[in-house]
Amino acid sequence: MINAFPVGILFSVTGSYGTVARSMRNGAMLACDQINSNSEFGVTLLPIACDPGGDALAYAPAAEAMIANGVKNVVGCYTSSSRKEVIPVFEKRDALLWYPTHYEGFESSANVIYTGASPNHHMLPLVDYVTRHVGRRIFCVGSNYIWAWESNRVLREELALRQGSVVGERYLAVGETDVDFLVQSILDADPDVVFNSLIGESAYTFFRAFRAACEARGIDQAKRYPVASCNLSEPELDRIGPGAIDGHLSSSVYFASIDTVRNRQFVSDYCAAFPEEKAPSAEAEAAYVAMFLLAQSLRDAGTDNMRAVKTCAARQHLNAPQGDVTIDPGTFHTYLTPRIGLSRRDGHFDVLFDAASPIAPDPYLIHSTAIREAPSRRPALRIVS
Repeated sequence: MINAFPVGILFSVTGSYGTVARSMRNGAMLACDQINSNSEFGVTLLPIACDPGGDALAYAPAAEAMIANGVKNVVGCYTSSSRKEVIPVFEKRDALLWYPTHYEGFESSANVIYTGASPNHHMLPLVDYVTRHVGRRIFCVGSNYIWAWESNRVLREELALRQGSVVGERYLAVGETDVDFLVQSILDADPDVVFNSLIGESAYTFFRAFRAACEARGIDQAKRYPVASCNLSEPELDRIGPGAIDGHLSSSVYFASIDTVRNRQFVSDYCAAFPEEKAPSAEAEAAYVAMFLLAQSLRDAGTDNMRAVKTCAARQHLNAPQGDVTIDPGTFHTYLTPRIGLSRRDGHFDVLFDAASPIAPDPYLIHSTAIREAPSRRPALRIVS
């Protein structure tokens, strides 16, 4: 007998950051379809999707409604503000959130499993790369909420260890598209690198406006003021548009251009299932991974009881599109493989660097501090030809 379990899918596929969240829902739904079509997998998932429309205050009621209707496991949330809104609900109702995106770290909840990148998977590799290869004077632009605040704090501390500095810091409300003052502030400060933690429409507008302002001054923006992000993916390049799409650095654990048999099959399956999409994002892959890890945990537990599922989750492993992914039983974050990509005019990334193997999650940057103090122990990055 195959057990069937309801599973929540909680993403804002409409609203200012709907492009990324839609790709996340797609990744979760693709995983559900593949699991349900495999009679040997051992479980059937019954997806129940909800769209809070990008309104942070709509997430907690949506999570409450799902749990009230018998859902005990939810794959969902893109922004940290939405995650912070729903965690008290999951803790109160004894349910489990599978959070599938990169985030700023410095959090632990007994009711959350984090399948996206921790700060040692994206922030530290990015700081290493730009300070070694580009420059140490960095201007920060970000959306005005916890993701950008904490990312910029970590960046500032890491730069100080490398004799670098933040020469400016500006924020926009989520969804705000009046970016002219950001652009002028950057040009006035004349940094080596721009660190971007804007999300959604704010980010797309900024990339276009910054490129246009530089071109109007005869400046090659990609070379003179490269923009580096930890949250830039292929679907977002498409939203930026062809005139400003290339030359941007992205620190991530997944790019659609990873050249492995497993990833080529995933990209093919994703594009066949969602023909309107040109490529999956890192967040789509993380949601896909989360759903498979959840399904394996449900299968092993034989129940969707939160404690039983979490106990089984602690020993899960997956041959994912990005490579091997394992849940760390100590932190309930995941081992992932850091990479640095450079965007191309065709809407994909060249992978410049990747780690030799998956790296243990370090959400509080405790062990990474020890690594920084003893550079010879730092996991080495290798050049990808």
